[in-house]
Amino acid sequence: MKNTDIHRSDCPMNIGVELFGDKWSLLIIRDIMLIGKRSFGEFLKSREKIASNILTDRLNRLEEIGILTKKQDSNHKQRIIYSLTEKGISLLPMLVELGIWSTDHNTVGDFFIPYTKKLKEGGKELQKKLIANLRKEHLGIESDLADELFVPFFSQE
Repeated sequence: MKNTDIHRSDCPMNIGVELFGDKWSLLIIRDIMLIGKRSFGEFLKSREKIASNILTDRLNRLEEIGILTKKQDSNHKQRIIYSLTEKGISLLPMLVELGIWSTDHNTVGDFFIPYTKKLKEGGKELQKKLIANLRKEHLGIESDLADELFVPFFSQE
């Protein structure tokens, strides 16, 4: 099967927009990656107020394309826990740059400014630590770079 059988074109930008071009997918990834949310109920409480049917659709889509996995919570039988895959974790630099760009060119909430500043000043070294933490938290991969200080990055929302 050719890539153009799945996507409008084989342009990398087009494929990215097709996968993440809706207004919810990247916010769900942000919530998992930087805020530490892992369950349906936690996602519903996000400040953007996603509807439950849309959340269900986007979580299923992110699982289908290999960004997330889900498993039953061992402590609560009716609760599903979502985790990032390596493919999902690799989105961190893009999300960081999107956040920095948005802060540089738009008015954002005061709460987010120090975090964005820290991400900008920390550069690739901070991103490496965040990625190490995400790999530890979501994939169980230990690293000397992992530091409990960094996950979740946003200490509260």
